[in-house]
Amino acid sequence: MTHVITDDFLLSNEVARRLYHEVAKDLPIIDYHNHLSAKEIYEDKSYASITELWLGGDHYKWRAMRANGEAERFITGDAPDEEKFQAWARTVPNTLGNPLYHWTHLELTRFFDYKGLLSERTAEDVFNHTNTCVQSGELSARRMLEMQRVEFVGTTDDPTDDLSYHRKLQEEGYAVTVAPSFRPDVGLAIEADTFIDWIERLAKASGVTINTYHDLLAALENRVAFFSESGCKASDHGINEMVYEQATEEEVATIFDARLKGASLTESDVRKFKTVTLQQLAMLYEREGWVMQLHIGPLRNNFTAKLHTIGRDAGFDAIGDAPLAKPLNAFLDSLASSGTLPKTILYTLNPRDNVILAATAGNFQEEGVPGKVQVGTAWWFNDHHDGMLDQMKTLANVGLLRHFVGMLTDSRSMLSFTRHEYFRRILCDLLGTWVVEGKIPNDQELLTEYVEGICYHNAKHYFQLTKETILR
Repeated sequence: MTHVITDDFLLSNEVARRLYHEVAKDLPIIDYHNHLSAKEIYEDKSYASITELWLGGDHYKWRAMRANGEAERFITGDAPDEEKFQAWARTVPNTLGNPLYHWTHLELTRFFDYKGLLSERTAEDVFNHTNTCVQSGELSARRMLEMQRVEFVGTTDDPTDDLSYHRKLQEEGYAVTVAPSFRPDVGLAIEADTFIDWIERLAKASGVTINTYHDLLAALENRVAFFSESGCKASDHGINEMVYEQATEEEVATIFDARLKGASLTESDVRKFKTVTLQQLAMLYEREGWVMQLHIGPLRNNFTAKLHTIGRDAGFDAIGDAPLAKPLNAFLDSLASSGTLPKTILYTLNPRDNVILAATAGNFQEEGVPGKVQVGTAWWFNDHHDGMLDQMKTLANVGLLRHFVGMLTDSRSMLSFTRHEYFRRILCDLLGTWVVEGKIPNDQELLTEYVEGICYHNAKHYFQLTKETILR
């Protein structure tokens, strides 16, 4: 049996091998966007089994298992842990070409020192071996962060969260900085059934009675200040469809008042509210020195029967194809032209839009701030070998790869930090291949600067992670 994760995995030439092994391999990790639990990190959670650690909440694996014909009881249902693991083991040999095959074996190698291949034939041995490791306490939440040399973790948090565990970690002086990120998606979805309940939670969290749009902005400003005090460096917005419809604050105040009174809103009303409220938030982010992240393009909850029985974020989302260039450029222009555009990272779920983002980012750069507007790393359905290459090649063709802030996991799994290794190997191989093809010089100093910057230093500088922040 040949193990796929060799020392030179994905490294096809000598330049790539040197860049990875001598430069990238041992750099610390800054994971500036993920969905990890600060509570689990603070409590240094130990996991009951490999199934909980590996399959719980992982909709990437759930989708693959469904595509393999596995019953839902082995995916999100009540089957015993070992049977769920066996269902995943049956699926893995069928994932060749899918990043799950690589991620699975990277995780088995790096966290469990298991050098074989997972299949139905090896399932029992792997289950027993990994469970022994998990149940020994050697793979607690903090231990896994430390094993992967993680320096900074940016979680994803609703403005109404109390951030108590983030603050406890800071007070403790934990070596890994665990910072919140401001995710106000529910507060922008004025058309949703969840909006009024969220406004009530926001009022309670902020101590601001919300009767008017001015009150809403005051409450959001209060929470932005609270998040800053708690170490926040970034906001994050999940945007199903980018909209831009210019309106005055007075118009939006009328729309907000109508919504509080239970009136129906037009599509134009919704676009105006989202446009102006996101502009107001962006101005707060710019004042605080935060990075604004825009994740654009999901088409969510497409299998409605499963939405009702399993719930959201269960693996039934897809790629949207709504127009992007015009509303995105108009939105960024409205901020840049008024001097209120924060540092911004743009992510697209639709790979056709990589070049749109790269061209758009180039419109709104700023003197003295290299890469102020970034094209984010390959995201979600693009988070694979070809997707990462496409994102980096497009950025290099249209913008400046040199200032790219690199990889993030966007994951709920403590095991997912091996994706930084995956990314680093792909980056080093890309640069090495360009050298071999005569497209760029074999300049060791220059290439080292690229690799060190993209894998670590660019993000550290961009998010203003000073030594004091890291060691807080």
